[in-house]
Amino acid sequence: MSTITVYSGPSCPYCSRAKLLLQKKGASFEEIDVRANPDKLDEMKKRSGGKQTIPQIFINGQHIGGCDDLYALDAAGKLDALLAA
Repeated sequence: MSTITVYSGPSCPYCSRAKLLLQKKGASFEEIDVRANPDKLDEMKKRSGGKQTIPQIFINGQHIGGCDDLYALDAAGKLDALLAA
């Protein structure tokens, strides 16, 4: 099973959409609220190469990007393979 981390924040519609897709796929994930924990915001920026927008999604340590990137992977038929790894 994949290890998934979603850096997110409250009231973020893109975060909600990304989490909804992962839930529909039956994937469990760790959610980290970067607004409540500034140290995790710094961690997210380091891991993502400086990206500051949320969500930032990682699957098995690989930076996927944001919500649109996650949906693009799904549309291309590549998300299921990542989730199954």
